[in-house]
Amino acid sequence: MTSMFYQKLKSWPVWMFMGFLAVALLAVGAGRQSGPLTQEDRIDNINQRLACPTCDGESVYVSQAPAAQNIRNEVARQVASGQRTDDEVVAYVENSFGGQVLLVPRATGLDILVWVLPIAALVCCTAGLALTFRRWKREQGGQATDADRILVAQLLELDTHNTDTL
Repeated sequence: MTSMFYQKLKSWPVWMFMGFLAVALLAVGAGRQSGPLTQEDRIDNINQRLACPTCDGESVYVSQAPAAQNIRNEVARQVASGQRTDDEVVAYVENSFGGQVLLVPRATGLDILVWVLPIAALVCCTAGLALTFRRWKREQGGQATDADRILVAQLLELDTHNTDTL
């Protein structure tokens, strides 16, 4: 009875489900906030989400460029006023400095393709590999050919001659 359990455990759908479950739990755990944020934490989080408009690939948080300093000052003013949420502050900065200030693309409109296309490619590649392996297995059929049988018979005969001489 236990061998049947292990056979089911070895099947690929079970492993795929366990992998999906692990990824889902990691995503939930990584996305959780640990508590209320101070104003400095909010400012830092917002600045880490924004790209410096004059630097190449740097966030406003780490950049020393004058444009980044201006954005940091504006973010600090917006947060200090207490009238806008973090997303509203990011939207305000985006409208003020142009759409290229976001480090992470939005999950709406055409920007969602940045998130969906890699996942779709992974699913298609995995499905293609599964179909290819299944086809290879079907083509082989698991049947020994006459050449295989002759080779095994020759090796067995050779083995019996070697054991007799010992």
